[in-house]
Amino acid sequence: MSVQSDATPDLLLKPEPPAEPVKVQDAEPRVVPVRRTGQWAAAVAVLLLLAGALNSVVRNDAFQWDVVGDYFTTAAVLRGLGLTLWLTVLVMVLGFALGTLLAVMRLSANPVLRGVSWGYVWFFRSTPILVQLLFWFNIGALYPQILGVRTVNLLGPISVAVIGLTLHEAAYAAEVVRGGILSVDRGQVEAAQSLGLGRWRRLRRIVLPQAMKSIVPPAGNMLIGTLKGTSIVSIIAVQDLLYSVQLVYHRTYQVIPLLLVATLWYAVVTSVLSVGQHYVERYYARGSGRA
Repeated sequence: MSVQSDATPDLLLKPEPPAEPVKVQDAEPRVVPVRRTGQWAAAVAVLLLLAGALNSVVRNDAFQWDVVGDYFTTAAVLRGLGLTLWLTVLVMVLGFALGTLLAVMRLSANPVLRGVSWGYVWFFRSTPILVQLLFWFNIGALYPQILGVRTVNLLGPISVAVIGLTLHEAAYAAEVVRGGILSVDRGQVEAAQSLGLGRWRRLRRIVLPQAMKSIVPPAGNMLIGTLKGTSIVSIIAVQDLLYSVQLVYHRTYQVIPLLLVATLWYAVVTSVLSVGQHYVERYYARGSGRA
């Protein structure tokens, strides 16, 4: 006996289709700026300190700014400034010429040349520049005669300054140039060798132009350091900028304003050299990320 179901086929439950996911409208993300309260507070504090320091310098009568203005462009000061600039340029040119030669010797395959270059750099970097100048100034006491020539009055103060500063700067210039040469990719040198270029031509046409990117920044720092370092020659009575203002304040006893005159001139020339260094660096950095 068969049992007939009471449910008809039309009344059978059918599975409901899956509901479509509700699309939620993506809201624009809200950008919340980072609060830099500490940075702003530090900036305000620094600006207030700078404003207070500047105000104290400008309004302090002890600086005697009127005297600074009177002596800033006097003939004696300008002569001393001219000698300082001349000495700086001459020392840098001679120092880098000798330093380049020392750098090439240091990279040479000849052990004697390497040893001499290393010894030179070690000696002049280990000895204070003031001691070197005093030794050259008293060279007559060490060697009264050289090749039959009396040395007592042979070297004047300016000659001693040029020799002492040049030999000192050459030691540092040698390391700057050597570092720049080592920064050039070895493949460049090998490519030049494959073209049959000689050693000196490779150095002059291939290596040094590419090494200038690494040489210019420290060389610019050396130039500025040499400019300020020339003030040490006043100890041997070379009438540079510092010695010129010293002569004036020994007569007028206006020490502070005359020192400010020298300080301002050094700051002006250093700023000009810094701008020039920027453009030279940008010139040699063409085609690289540093440009």
